[in-house]
Amino acid sequence: MSHNGLPSPSAAASAAATADTTSAQAEPVVDAQDVTRHYVLGKDTIVEALRGVSLTVPPGAFVSIVGPSGSGKSTLLNLLGALDRPTSGALRFSGRDVADLSDAELASLRNTDIGFVFQQFHLLGRTPARDNVALPLVYRGESRRERRRRADEALDLVGLAHRRDHRPAELSGGEQQRVAIARALVSQPRLLLADEPTGNLDSQTGSDIMGLLQDLNAQAGVALVVITHDPEVAALAPVELPIRDGVLDQERATAGSLVPPPAVTAPPPPAEPDDSVASQRPPSQAEAAEEPPTR
Repeated sequence: MSHNGLPSPSAAASAAATADTTSAQAEPVVDAQDVTRHYVLGKDTIVEALRGVSLTVPPGAFVSIVGPSGSGKSTLLNLLGALDRPTSGALRFSGRDVADLSDAELASLRNTDIGFVFQQFHLLGRTPARDNVALPLVYRGESRRERRRRADEALDLVGLAHRRDHRPAELSGGEQQRVAIARALVSQPRLLLADEPTGNLDSQTGSDIMGLLQDLNAQAGVALVVITHDPEVAALAPVELPIRDGVLDQERATAGSLVPPPAVTAPPPPAEPDDSVASQRPPSQAEAAEEPPTR
């Protein structure tokens, strides 16, 4: 383990090497194809919040979606988080089409496969950090002992094991966001959705939180999608996708940068010299000078 509680780089590299053989065949964490989302206001007004968005997020990807207010970011977040269904188009999570899932199955999917980090933290004010983190496990029916064990592990992962008994009012803004991140991780999701994760933080604390999210993405292997209006936050992701008026930058979304790079293979060893060929070549001058005269 590294100093911040995350797996060491060597351990992470070992885990990544083990997963290389199956990563190419792995289902995308979320796959949206030509999805739209329309809302009806009154009798005659239709708002086209999303218009034909396509986006594929493979396991372990880090993507930022950046745009101004009213661009469709929140609507897209709701779809990527299985909080809503598209008006049209296909939306799949690990190969499962939301059109085939009941509301109860969608709720179960959110609880097991998706972690949420919000701008407002959304912590229970009278509840210690450990129990805030363990809350998603209550809905899964885990025992109290198991909930506490996994909550402690998640708090250790974000560097807050020593603050597990503190209530939100006793924590700084950055610490509260770390508790929220731990809560998002306690179910061991495949996808982490962060909605303006630095919006309520000062610049230094926001930078620390983004560094933590980047570490979790790189070392723990959870796919990360950050929704933001801040260009500096968006630029931290290897893939930055602008959205405006409900339309994602399709060219950048389909440019192939979301596909994990192929595994690096070692070059083949040099061929052994062929003695039969070598024996047929004429001797060099130096070799000829060393050869004894024939009788």
